[in-house]
Amino acid sequence: MAMSRRELREQIFKLLFRVEFNKVEDMPEQEELFFEDEDAATAGDASYVSDKYHKIFEKLAEIDALLNEKASGWDTGRMSKVDLTILRLAVYEICYDEEVPTGVAINEAVELAKKFGQDASYGFVNGVLAKFA
Repeated sequence: MAMSRRELREQIFKLLFRVEFNKVEDMPEQEELFFEDEDAATAGDASYVSDKYHKIFEKLAEIDALLNEKASGWDTGRMSKVDLTILRLAVYEICYDEEVPTGVAINEAVELAKKFGQDASYGFVNGVLAKFA
């Protein structure tokens, strides 16, 4: 059974999160391992997740520059890895993905922060993304 948009976004978040713990050249192998672990994904879902992950990965430098510009008093190096990964995904959706309305990208990011972040994460994520809205 195909995953919901929210489930797909969670998968992209989990795969993108690995970027923080691995060298760039190790990411293809990490991606392979990720899909071996996530055996629930249909081929279509896996392809969607992989596609979107690659699009975000290619733009990480641009996305981080945007974050550093907008998140006054914070730079990406000081953010928690969870918050940073959620913000990268959301900023990609807001700035580069025409299929995702900005409001949806922000709401979904806040939901991810509530699920995976710390207590203050969703407020922080919401505050940073509000500057992109």
